[in-house]
Amino acid sequence: MAGGAREIKRRIRSVSNIGKVTRAMEAVSASKMRRAQDATLRSRAYAHRAAEVMAHLQAQPGGVGVRHPLLRTDVTGKPGIVLITPDRGLTGGLVVTLIRFAIRSAEAELGKDLKWIALGRKGRDFLARARRDLIAGFAPLPDNPRPIDITGAARLAIDGFLGEELSSVHLVFADYVSASRQKPTFVQLLPVELPSDVEPMPSEFEIEPSPEAVLDELLPRLVELRIYQALLEAQASEHSARMVAMRNATDAAKELVSSLTLVYNKARQSGITNEILDIAGGAEALRQSMKKA
Repeated sequence: MAGGAREIKRRIRSVSNIGKVTRAMEAVSASKMRRAQDATLRSRAYAHRAAEVMAHLQAQPGGVGVRHPLLRTDVTGKPGIVLITPDRGLTGGLVVTLIRFAIRSAEAELGKDLKWIALGRKGRDFLARARRDLIAGFAPLPDNPRPIDITGAARLAIDGFLGEELSSVHLVFADYVSASRQKPTFVQLLPVELPSDVEPMPSEFEIEPSPEAVLDELLPRLVELRIYQALLEAQASEHSARMVAMRNATDAAKELVSSLTLVYNKARQSGITNEILDIAGGAEALRQSMKKA
C-alpha cells in the first residue's frame, strides 16, 4: 500500500506541474490575445472605409470601376481558396473546425476542383497530406504580422486571377467575435465586391491622374488589406481559443489533483490502519506467548 501511495503522490506532483505550465500558457495567450484584439479592432474601421472609397470611385459618372480587371466576373480558370489557420496547436477544436468548414463550404459553393493558398502551418500541412492542389504555403506566421507578411499570398491570388488561372478567390478564416467565440468565415476576395449601397458623391471631384489610374493602384491594395484584416482576425481567434483551452486544462488539472489527493489520503489512511492492526496483532501474540511461559 505504501508503494501505491508513493505512486499517487508522484502523479499529484506531475499533474500539479502540468497545471503550472498551462496556467503560464494561459497568461501568455491572454496577453497576445489583447494585443491581437486591439490590432483587429483598429484595422476593421480602416478596411471598411477603404472599401467605401473604392465604391465611391466605382460609382462616379461613367462607371469606370466596372472595367477594372479585378472586378470582372467572367474570368475562366479554377476557383482558389486562401485558407488562414494557426501555426501551432493547443487551441481546442479551432483548427479541426476551421479546416472542416473550409473543405465543406468551398466544395459546396465551388465544387471539388480547387486551388489552395495556405497561410499557417496547420492548414498547409493538412492540404499537403490530403494531396490537395496547393499553390503555396506560408508558415510560420509572426505573432505581430505586418502588411508585408501577406504580400506573397496576395500577389499569388491577384496574378492568378488576372492571368485567368483562378476564376475567383475566396478567404476562409476564423472571425474574432469574442474571447470565447470564434466564427469560421467564408468570404469572396476576388473578383472584388464593393459595397453596393454607396451613392456617388454629391458633387463631382476631379480625380488625378484619373479614376482608372487610382483604381489600378488602390484595388490591389484593398485585396492585400482584406487578407491582412483576415489574418489579424485569425490570430486574435487563435490566441483567444488557446487561452480558453489552457484555462480549461488548468481547471481540469486542479480537479484531478483534488481527486488524486482524496485517493492518496484514503490509501495513506488504509496503510496506517493496516500498520496499527499489525502492531496490535503482534502485541497480542506476544502477550499470549508470555502467558504460556
